[in-house]
Amino acid sequence: SSSGRHTGTAGTPAPLAVLSKVELRVSCKHLLDRDTLNKSDPCVLLLMQSQGQWMEVDRSEVIKSNLNPVFAKIFTVDYYFEEVQKLRFEVYDSHGQAGVGTHDDDFLGGMECTVGQVSLGTPARGPHDGKRVTKPLFLKYGKFAGKSTITIISEEISGNNGYVELAFRAKKLDDKDLFSKSDPFLEIYRIDDDRSEQLVYRTEVVKNNLSPIWEPFKVSLNSLCSCEEKRKLRCVVWDYDSRGKHDFIGEFFTTFEEMQKAMGENKVQWDCMNPKYKIKKRNYKNSGVVVLLDLKIHRVYSFLDYIMGGCQIHFTVAIDFTASNGDPRNSCSLHYINPYQPNEYLKALVAVGEICQDYDSDKKFSALGFGARIPPKYEVSHDFAINFNPDNDECEGIQGVVESYQSCLPKIQLYGPTNVAPIISKVARVAADEERTKEASQYFILLILTDGVVTDMADTREAIVRASYLPMSIIIVGVGNADFTDMQILDGDDGVLRSPKGEPVLRDIVQFVPFREFKNVSAAATGSCLPLPALPGPSLPSRSLPSLSIPSPLAAPGCCPTW
Repeated sequence: SSSGRHTGTAGTPAPLAVLSKVELRVSCKHLLDRDTLNKSDPCVLLLMQSQGQWMEVDRSEVIKSNLNPVFAKIFTVDYYFEEVQKLRFEVYDSHGQAGVGTHDDDFLGGMECTVGQVSLGTPARGPHDGKRVTKPLFLKYGKFAGKSTITIISEEISGNNGYVELAFRAKKLDDKDLFSKSDPFLEIYRIDDDRSEQLVYRTEVVKNNLSPIWEPFKVSLNSLCSCEEKRKLRCVVWDYDSRGKHDFIGEFFTTFEEMQKAMGENKVQWDCMNPKYKIKKRNYKNSGVVVLLDLKIHRVYSFLDYIMGGCQIHFTVAIDFTASNGDPRNSCSLHYINPYQPNEYLKALVAVGEICQDYDSDKKFSALGFGARIPPKYEVSHDFAINFNPDNDECEGIQGVVESYQSCLPKIQLYGPTNVAPIISKVARVAADEERTKEASQYFILLILTDGVVTDMADTREAIVRASYLPMSIIIVGVGNADFTDMQILDGDDGVLRSPKGEPVLRDIVQFVPFREFKNVSAAATGSCLPLPALPGPSLPSRSLPSLSIPSPLAAPGCCPTW
């Protein structure tokens, strides 16, 4: 999350907005049919308005040949109660391998609302059934998209949560195809208090196979069972049909509690039953069996849970020494050492570092630099200790970092490019090594001070996605008046950050702060306007701290394949 929502009027920092997380489920009815031979293949895009511009946050899977789709994708959004957060849902007809186009001819309709409107929709009868909003879809220029409607079901993510990793297979399923074998897929539905069913997950299709093995998947306990282990689940196996007319193979009912017991007792299969066959056929046994191959519970914890559980915080500072900062001997340089006034880097370092060191028990900071030519050979380094001691890069407190920085500047040559992935990867390696120890009692925070554009953007995105699985967070402080667009992309406020291959971060671990917004604020006030209380984002994987007794797990978003 960036700092844009933390500044008040007249230079006075505003208090941190009250944050909740909301899951959104989407379904549509009576969509327009754009295809000549088959029905439309809809996909829904979620956009959020940021600084007057609509930015895509996420998109659903594509559902083939269906004018009444129920999307398996669960969207997760932050809800700031004090803000009007505008959402736009756009439904498009996709074109197979060509993907989802956003042309007028492919547009099936859109709907605008706010997070608040969705969250305050019509309540269902049960306390865990969420809020429901149904609205018409509109084409361009306010024209109705026929009788098309979109329904959004919202549910606040409970604080008592985690996520589960499940893997299923089936054996000896009924063959529904005449000239080949069935193409089975599995759907899991949660049965709510009002007896309505909410689609939790839809697997991929396994072609021409009566004993399919489906890919493992992750889903939040909030989505799966509203954090109630006894809540009933309906699991349905279908034979896929490209025209959307899937054939019912069978179903079974279970609970998350039963799944856990089954894994423990090694009785991990259910009869897949077709009720019609059971009535008609005297010797009917089942239409195959579904087997639970794996169940792993991942408890997820907040930053304060880690601190209260005895976790030690380790801070690393990384300073940008690229030539774009200007010659340190020139008074215009961001690295200019003025005996009477600290430069921009020192101001930012002290302002943020003094807040951070309150969390650090030994008050020692690893201090690194990047983008400079360093002695003795003056080769470019994107990862060097500013005290020039590679065996021990730690400094005593923020004052020790300041002294090492001032001593380092005359000995190096500012150069480039601005590559930050090496330092992110270095801290991530240390975090990964720590995670493998029995204690696993450290959380790592990387503070990057930089003046602008990142050169190795693809590698940096990849490094952040990898780091999001580790006990680690990143604070990026933008120094000077440069274009910080790249940093805002890494922050992920305008959408889920993804690796170049499309893999999303497990959790939001990056905070971006443009220091120019706070440099004239008093040191005492800086702590209240920098968004540091949310350091590690919404949640942390529990495996980071197996030995600590931590009270309350939080939610992690479920996953959904392209289908």
